[in-house]
Amino acid sequence: MADSKVGIIATPRRGHERRNRGSGGASPNLSLAYRLGVMFSAFWSSSVRVKVLSLGPAMIIVILATAYMTVILNEWNAPFYDALQRRDLPEFFHQLEIFFLIAGALLLLNVVQAWLNQMTALYMREGLTRDLVDQWLKRKRALRLAADGLIGVNPDQRLHEDARTLAESTTGLTIGLVQSTILLVSFIGVLWELSSGFVFNIGGHSFSIPGYMVWAAIFYAASASVLSRFVGRKLVRLNGDRFSKEAELRFSLMHASESISAITVERGEENERLRINADITSVLHVLKRLALANTNLTWVSASYGWLVVVVPIIVAAPAYFSGGLTFGQLMMSVGAFNQVNTALRWYVANFAPIAEWRATLVRVTDFRLALTEMDGPMTSRHAIQYHETTPDRMTLEDVSIAVKVDAHVDHCGGFRLLETPVEIAAGEKIMINGDHNVNRRLLFQALAGVWPCGGGRIGLPPQDEMLFVPQTAYLPGGTLREALCFPEAPDHYSTEAIAEALEAAGLSDLLPRLDERARWEKVLDTDVQKAITFAHLLLAKPRWVIFEEVLEGMEPERAERLAQMLTRLPEAGMIYIGRSETYLKALSPRVLHLKAVTADPAGASLTKAG
Repeated sequence: MADSKVGIIATPRRGHERRNRGSGGASPNLSLAYRLGVMFSAFWSSSVRVKVLSLGPAMIIVILATAYMTVILNEWNAPFYDALQRRDLPEFFHQLEIFFLIAGALLLLNVVQAWLNQMTALYMREGLTRDLVDQWLKRKRALRLAADGLIGVNPDQRLHEDARTLAESTTGLTIGLVQSTILLVSFIGVLWELSSGFVFNIGGHSFSIPGYMVWAAIFYAASASVLSRFVGRKLVRLNGDRFSKEAELRFSLMHASESISAITVERGEENERLRINADITSVLHVLKRLALANTNLTWVSASYGWLVVVVPIIVAAPAYFSGGLTFGQLMMSVGAFNQVNTALRWYVANFAPIAEWRATLVRVTDFRLALTEMDGPMTSRHAIQYHETTPDRMTLEDVSIAVKVDAHVDHCGGFRLLETPVEIAAGEKIMINGDHNVNRRLLFQALAGVWPCGGGRIGLPPQDEMLFVPQTAYLPGGTLREALCFPEAPDHYSTEAIAEALEAAGLSDLLPRLDERARWEKVLDTDVQKAITFAHLLLAKPRWVIFEEVLEGMEPERAERLAQMLTRLPEAGMIYIGRSETYLKALSPRVLHLKAVTADPAGASLTKAG
């Protein structure tokens, strides 16, 4: 298919299968394991893999050292509280000295771990964001995605906020899980050994339960986990809804901000206020439901959090009151119980963050999968057939265009090129117009290879030989030099060549601002933006140029000047899609005609192949 050097703005929707994904919700047939596999594959192929993996061993060492020092601190409880019980002042101060040494070591380890956490999250975000942007801006993907249902709405939310949330939460939750697991392994042995001395005396009979406090901690944490899972089961879906509605609100605010001039001129502030308030209401509705779900979860997490103050003492009390434990050993048992319980209750304590993480994972993986599937072939029972010709010719045979695509409608209207077959030689000038009710933009997109819905055959020169000029010019943010050279690098053309092109386009006054940074689509009017596109033509000197109604609506004097500029490219083949008397007068092109048809002659019904 053809390639283009200037972006275009429409694409066909794919079939029913793709629209299901575009509904904005999670794909129900994708398991958590599959989604994790998708993201792990993306991580493994990213440039930050080495950075993250190099931090992994250091993180494990720090976590192991922290667990070891925590065990030492727990063992310190016994002599410290025994010294308090004996009122042994010298031993009390000695134990305080030991405490400060242990606490200092733990503080240092905590600071190092915090730094490692932050750097890991930073690299994870770098890798994920760069991967998503790279996937999004692969040839024609972003354009196709934009018309692929709700999955293509607000991609900036998924590329920025969702990527940040997923990277940071994945790092935090993974490190927390590893740390809790190591603490559990470290303290479960301590707690089991302490439990071996628990002897119960009931009715004159004495007995012991191996690992008594371990089983008690497991039961306590398991009951909290099960109850949290039951109460908070709606959080994943609610968080997904929240992210979606927040993205819609942010887009509405951004769109209103960028269009405030037109809104003000048309006195549309009240209408826009109502529209934005409707989006705010949707966000608040989801937030209220989310607040209620989090409040219900708080009943569980807070109650178990307060109960843990006395539960380990109650569990160990029989052995203490029977004389089997000293006060110091009791506090040591309580500390070990709390560490084991904290490790086991990691899932409970992090249920809300895990729900948010899963919702973000769904959004990011759905987005990435949708992008990677954009490269699949697009088929229809009678789609346009493309083939590559030689650099000096283009062919059009029985070309017809479907004006819309619907998997459930065979005939959706369209138009066709009356003249057939058509062969266009390099250097030849063509204008294609026709019925007023024909959407000529679709022909422009069909020649660019992103709207294959219709019928016939289109033979195109190699893509590097072609340049497409859409009706609405695109000027990237940055310097004016970058805008003139786009999509090439800013240093691709010399300053002298740029100055000559600007002079030809009547834009010599912009030469002193060549390296000035600005949002040029806001600074310059529409005619000047189009003139910059024509200046780029003189720089690029393409073999083939295809225009989309560029000269219509311009000031006559500027339109004539730009049309005369095209005579400086006598060897370039030009196809002007539109009705421009200025182009007709300046270049005397061969005219081809489009004819509307009441039903799509191709019966196009686009579906994804395979």
